[in-house]
Amino acid sequence: MQLQDILYSQGFGIRRVCSGLIQQGWVEVYAPGAEQPVQIKDSTADYEPEGLRFRVQGVDWEYHEKGYVLLYKPEGTECSQKPSAHPSIYTLLPAPLRQRPNKGAVQGLQAVGRLDQDTTGLLLLSDDGQFIHRMSSPKKHVPKVYRVTTKHPITQAMVDKLLAGVVLDDDPKPVKAAACVQVSELVLDLTLTEGKYHQVKRMLAAVGNRVEGLHRWKIGGLELPGGMEPGEWRWLHAADLALLR
Repeated sequence: MQLQDILYSQGFGIRRVCSGLIQQGWVEVYAPGAEQPVQIKDSTADYEPEGLRFRVQGVDWEYHEKGYVLLYKPEGTECSQKPSAHPSIYTLLPAPLRQRPNKGAVQGLQAVGRLDQDTTGLLLLSDDGQFIHRMSSPKKHVPKVYRVTTKHPITQAMVDKLLAGVVLDDDPKPVKAAACVQVSELVLDLTLTEGKYHQVKRMLAAVGNRVEGLHRWKIGGLELPGGMEPGEWRWLHAADLALLR
């Protein structure tokens, strides 16, 4: 694949812009196993894209045919392209991730499901439509674990009700937690396999408590990395995706 086409596929702008970046000396390419990249000014130079590492305007990148990203969502952000009251989570991503071309769909990576503006933690983003559907569809039963901080002390009766199922106001069918582990007097880990609107908050309200803090730290077998800070992101690789399956 020509280098200008590689940059285009990774979100660095239309082909004319990508060609200009290369011709102006802003693009360097790593040879296999090399520690330092080499400047390339030929926009039509051919490369095997899979596994290619390159540098654009001083920032290192790696080629991904499809983008899969983990974001540590901070509090006070909205999972929307057009937020109403708080900054969008998309402002936390570099421009190439927001501009990756996507045929017949919105450009760039899209959030897999949503977290409320005051909820923190693990958020997946991708431009792979099948992946987004698989991870967000209630029929797939992908477990998601939330660390819930409550206003009132948690009782065994509350835990039992959450596991047995509670009725929410918009659905007569009971909704139950796949798992519910009390961590301390005011903290529990709640595992859900479907994602209804404000589900955790409504479930806790249904058992006579109130959510004071909500943090998602696990999806499937993938945990939020311990060293990450709110607002940081990283690529998901094959081993990470295997944990999600």
